[in-house]
Amino acid sequence: MILAENIFKAFDENEVLKGVSMEFHPGKTNLIIGSSGAGKTVFLKILVGLLTPTKGKVWYDDVDFFTLDKKEIRAIRMQVGMLFQGAALFDSMTVEENIRFPLDMFTDWSFAKRRERVNWCLERVNMPGINDSYPSEISGGMAKRVGIARAIVLSPKYLFCDEPNSGLDPRTALLIDELIQDITYEHDITTIINTHDMNSVMEIGDNIAYLHEGLLVWQGNKSEVLTSTNELLQGFIFASPFLQRLRKQALKEEG
Repeated sequence: MILAENIFKAFDENEVLKGVSMEFHPGKTNLIIGSSGAGKTVFLKILVGLLTPTKGKVWYDDVDFFTLDKKEIRAIRMQVGMLFQGAALFDSMTVEENIRFPLDMFTDWSFAKRRERVNWCLERVNMPGINDSYPSEISGGMAKRVGIARAIVLSPKYLFCDEPNSGLDPRTALLIDELIQDITYEHDITTIINTHDMNSVMEIGDNIAYLHEGLLVWQGNKSEVLTSTNELLQGFIFASPFLQRLRKQALKEEG
């Protein structure tokens, strides 16, 4: 479980987050949505420890992250997987070397054991046998799956995904969503996803938090999002005619 408690973040005079509190549970896909500039990326970076809040606390289970020393932070980071926007693979490394990178950094496993783990992760993301390929030789969707394999190679308790469907066609985006959801459920991971993709919201939104101008203005799940009376959320979600039709149908069934 991860708990964000009264998070504020300002850059000079610009206050980006204004007292945001959220709780994220294991075995759930927790989505953070909002317009550009709402504070999603800053909030995610604070949760993962890449930024320090101006005020507030982040708890990993019963541990206050920002009170830890370097050794304790390293121990937490070994339990964290991160899927970056664009996959962020090292171009000069093979697929195997990219996935193995966290193992090389954080473990003293034998080379054979590290390779075995890499192969397991490639099997898990349905990409066996591409160990020796380079990022330039695979598609964007394949690169995202390699990114997921790298994110889970250390068997994380916590998985952070920043716009995992950015730049992907709808079919590939759906496959990535399903893969993230399956891994979350199978391994009881606390998964937190920043996304603009409303298909992701409707498909895998176990818990959804909507940020607007640095404030948390709505929380719910993928069923509740369609019938919410929050006007700010409605304006954000139902810009799509397709989702407007879904909302009308959901309201009709509810009433």
